[in-house]
Formats: sequence, structure tokens, C-alpha cells
Amino acid sequence: MGFKKMSRSLDFADFALSSSLEANRSVKLMEKISASINWSRVEAVLMQHYTVGTNQEGAKAYPPILLFKCLLLQKWFRPS
Repeated sequence: MGFKKMSRSLDFADFALSSSLEANRSVKLMEKISASINWSRVEAVLMQHYTVGTNQEGAKAYPPILLFKCLLLQKWFRPS
């Protein structure tokens, strides 16, 4: 099965928002957080416990580090 390949190409939404990203405080905060965390160590721990994606059958799975980062964003930026 393996993992989905995540492309880093810009789409229309990225292009439309590119001018506002320079002054966006949330993006700056996320960049700071991303720089301060050793994601390869986190990914190594996740890969020990994430068995999805190791089988060749079925659809490709999302990488566990992507799912973990989505969970963190949900916890940090969800309105209470």
C-alpha cells in the first residue's frame, strides 16, 4: 500500500493567498514551532506504532507525520 506522495507545488489558493502570508501571525507562529521541533524524531516514534501503509494492498495511506501535524493544528487553533 505505501504512503501517498504529497506534492509541494503551488495551487490557485496558494497563489491567491501568497501576498497575505507575509503579514500572517499564525503562519509565522507555525514556522517558529516547526523550526523548534525535531520532526524526524517525532516521525520515528510515530512509525514504530503506525502500521497502516505497510501493506501493499489497498489505497495509499497518509503519512503519520502529516496526520500528527493536523492533530496539533486542530488542538492549537480550534476555537473553544
